[in-house]
Amino acid sequence: MINLSQIATETPNPSTASIDRLSTDDMLALINTEDQKVALSIKPMLHAIGQVIDITADRLRKGGRLFYIGAGTSGRLGILDAVECPPTFGTDPDLVQGIIAGGYNAIFKAVEGAEDSLELAPRDLRERAFSPKDVLVGIAASGRTPYTLSALQYAKSIGAVAVSLTCSPNSPMESAADYSIVVQPGPEVITGSTRLKAGTAQKLVLNMISTGTMIKLGKVYGNLMVDVKTSNQKLNERAVRIVMAAGKCDRETASVALKNANGQAKLAIFHILSGKSIEESQKILDDSDGYIGKALEALPKI
Repeated sequence: MINLSQIATETPNPSTASIDRLSTDDMLALINTEDQKVALSIKPMLHAIGQVIDITADRLRKGGRLFYIGAGTSGRLGILDAVECPPTFGTDPDLVQGIIAGGYNAIFKAVEGAEDSLELAPRDLRERAFSPKDVLVGIAASGRTPYTLSALQYAKSIGAVAVSLTCSPNSPMESAADYSIVVQPGPEVITGSTRLKAGTAQKLVLNMISTGTMIKLGKVYGNLMVDVKTSNQKLNERAVRIVMAAGKCDRETASVALKNANGQAKLAIFHILSGKSIEESQKILDDSDGYIGKALEALPKI
C-alpha cells in the first residue's frame, strides 16, 4: 500500500484550505500566487538540468535518440514536448519521442492499470528499438509510478542514460536514475492534483531539456530557430522573417534564398552571409556539423 503522506505532491496546502469559499477573483489570485512559485522552484535544479542537456546532446550527435516516458499527465507532457521538436527544430520525428502508459488511447483517456504495470514499459521501449545509445527521461510527479520506474530500470540495464524528473524527493525513481531532477514547487492548490503546479514544473523542465539540447546541436543561431520546417503558411512566413533577421537582408533576398535552398532557413542564411553558392554553402555547413557560427569561422579570412 502506498503511503501518500510520504509523497511531497500529496501534502495539503494550508494557503488554499478555504479556496472553495472565495470569490472567483480571489480564487484566481490565489492560484496565480501559487503558480508564481513554480519557476523559482526549478532554479536549484539548473545544474542538474544542464548535465542532462550536455549528455543528451552528446548522445544525439553519436546517433542516439531522446525518449520521454510517463503515465497520465506526465506522459502527455512528454509527448507534447516531443511532437513540437520536428516543426520547431526540423528534427526527424524519431529523434525525440514520447511514450505514455497505455499507448495512444491513453493520451485522451485514462487506461486502467497501465501505470501500475512493471512489464509494459520495457515492452514499449523494445518496440521502439530503444538502445544503449539513447537517453530516457522518466517523468512522474510522485517519483513512484511503477510503469515509469521500470522504464528507468530497463534503460540502466542495457546501458542507456536514465534520467528521472520528479517533484517529490527521495523517491525510487530518483534512486534508479543516472541523473536526477527533483523540482519541488510545493503543495498543490487542490491537494494531490499534480496536473497543476507539478505539471507546470515538469513542462518548464522539458522545455529546457529539448531547447537546450537543440541549441547545443546547432539548431539555433543567435536566438533564431534556423532549422524551422516550412510545412505550412505560418512556418513559411516565420522562415522568411528568420532569414531576413539573421541575414540582415530584405524580404526579396530572403525569399529567393529560401527558394533556392528548398525552404531550408539555415542554408539560406549561410548562403547569404557567406556569399557562397547553395552547393558550396551546404558542404561547408555539413563540414561544420550544421553550426552556422562554426561555418562562418571556417571561411577564409580576407
